[in-house]
Amino acid sequence: MLDICAEFDTPLYLYDSEKITEKIQVLQSAFDGLNLKIKYAGKALTNLSILKFMKSQGIGLDVVSIQEAQLGLMAGFEPAEIMYTPNCVSFEEIRQGVELGLTINLDNLPVLEQFGQTYGDRVPCCIRINPHIAAGGNHKIQTGHADSKFGISVLQLPQVKQIVDAYGINIVGLHLHTGSDFKSAKVFLQGAQVLFDAARDYPNLRFIDFGSGFKVAYKEGDAVTNIEELGAELKSAFTQFCAEYGRELEIWFEPGKFLVSECGYLLVKTNVVKPTPARTFVGVNSGLNHLIRPMMYDAYHDIINVSNTDSGRQQVYTVVGYICETDTLGWDRTLNEVKAGDILALKNAGAYGFSMSSNYNSRFRPAEVLVHQGQAKLIRRRETMDDILKNQVVLDFEPAAAKVSVE
Repeated sequence: MLDICAEFDTPLYLYDSEKITEKIQVLQSAFDGLNLKIKYAGKALTNLSILKFMKSQGIGLDVVSIQEAQLGLMAGFEPAEIMYTPNCVSFEEIRQGVELGLTINLDNLPVLEQFGQTYGDRVPCCIRINPHIAAGGNHKIQTGHADSKFGISVLQLPQVKQIVDAYGINIVGLHLHTGSDFKSAKVFLQGAQVLFDAARDYPNLRFIDFGSGFKVAYKEGDAVTNIEELGAELKSAFTQFCAEYGRELEIWFEPGKFLVSECGYLLVKTNVVKPTPARTFVGVNSGLNHLIRPMMYDAYHDIINVSNTDSGRQQVYTVVGYICETDTLGWDRTLNEVKAGDILALKNAGAYGFSMSSNYNSRFRPAEVLVHQGQAKLIRRRETMDDILKNQVVLDFEPAAAKVSVE
């Protein structure tokens, strides 16, 4: 990593394509024997080179905006390979998705009715169901509970059927996503039963989409989703459902974090080691502008001192950023002794790292590098001041008239 930092400088997002391949293979192995379709949730990491690599591995794409869909098309995905699951967008964006030829996934009744009025039975679509299941990690990433904005409530399925029948809408898929970081196969099977029950009303289904939310390890000993156990239990339930339904359907998953979280590192340089009476801070050349997850979700990212591999001298540090906010990247971490200039690596930074980054404090976003077949390749240049200024329109103003003091 040090040689990569020397070549490309810091802060730097670094990704490993081999880890992505490994995670794809885990899913393929767990669901072997089923007609499996993996749709990468592009919002986790939308770099075009990453999307092109996903395409090369034979998987599809899940997008949540027209812009993500356009990136997917640029990366070489066929429109039919892209699942479009928007939320609270205008109907114009739905029209654009139809015009692009995407698989449309609708998650509210008014838009479903407008879709029926506009397209009748001419454009197939999928329905996203909210199963009223609270599962996942931080409450901000739980999407399947009754108070969530996502999906059509399971209690509104009779209304869905009325709308579908009224306009002859061709429903080819059913979808749910209960949230991220769930650990229990039981919760997943609970959601599956909701879809199986709903499916009986729709004879033209082509697929059932179970979303994703598989938990990955953020530190040693972390609980994770047991993919093998989930695969065994869900394969059995899905096979039985297909037998009852009368034909084999495709089974879809939309992993984002599961595929790219562990492939990524945020590499930063230590600006200062700052001892105080309360604690010792390590201040680095990055912050919440590059990795907001610790602040937004209380997410844990393991941190290692890449410059010092000698664990003989360790100390407890709090690693903080250079942003004018409390942007603590890691509280009370035991690290090999840190000195100014040392390179630190934040693990599990592949998902929702760069994609949620910003120019807060007018800081530049970092470069991105992909290691593929043993070679480190630049896949995004570091921003410059030109990037900060390129869309600004600067006005000129006359100096304010001087105020005259009258005594």
